[in-house]
Amino acid sequence: MKRKIIEINEDLCNGCGNCIPNCPEGALRIIDGKARLISDLFCDGLGACVKECPLGALRIIEREAEPYDEKRVMENIVKQGKNVIIAHLMHLKEHGEFRLLNEAIEYLKEKGINIPTETEKDSAHHTGCPSANTMTIKRKEMGKGEPNDKPSESYLANWPVQMKLISPYAPYLKNADLLLAADCVPFAYADFHRDFLRGRVLIILCPKLDESIDDYIDKLTEIIKVNEPKSINVLHMEVPCCFGTVHIAKEAVRRSGKDIVVKNITITIGGDIKD
Repeated sequence: MKRKIIEINEDLCNGCGNCIPNCPEGALRIIDGKARLISDLFCDGLGACVKECPLGALRIIEREAEPYDEKRVMENIVKQGKNVIIAHLMHLKEHGEFRLLNEAIEYLKEKGINIPTETEKDSAHHTGCPSANTMTIKRKEMGKGEPNDKPSESYLANWPVQMKLISPYAPYLKNADLLLAADCVPFAYADFHRDFLRGRVLIILCPKLDESIDDYIDKLTEIIKVNEPKSINVLHMEVPCCFGTVHIAKEAVRRSGKDIVVKNITITIGGDIKD
């Protein structure tokens, strides 16, 4: 199968080993003075190791590779102790890989191994991937009477914004007004920030190009269950493939069992709101 996986540039790698602690899955080893990918089965392709390389020798590519095997990974991880288990579970959680996370937890249950609590996870000081670090962005409220011809300002109030990177436990999601937007919308609709983003938490995705909408439905269902958002506005383009965004939102609400109205807004390729 073709999937994302680590590639190592041996000409750049000096064998420093900085990448090894950030691969709890055990896919990397230093062999003959170079970092080596020892098994496709162990590499999840999420790239936690990439940022640790001072020479830029690691990158994510897409190629034919054996499917990632969570059970094989867990067999390797439990041998390395509690902190490595914690790091692996946090890694999956931070990247929104809830299917794999559930597989890992089931493996621990089957083997009678205690599952680390949230407190224990926090104590591991596992910082995770910078692109997935949760943060709230404070914005200045525009006062009454201020001129409208001022340069446009951003109303983005949360980070990250990509569905794959957002943690369902991010504090800014609690009782929020959610804006689920196909990622072409902000480019097509000129006043996206002013008309739609202000006061809302943004989640973006592409229902056509991204690998699986089932993962998105699972992720959004978890977000709704945990945070009980006040509202969900869905913004998508008028092209047929983009209507998958609406399906994701409605199916997630249905699975969550919550009573939340999904407001559907269509944007034309010309940049207008379609009736």
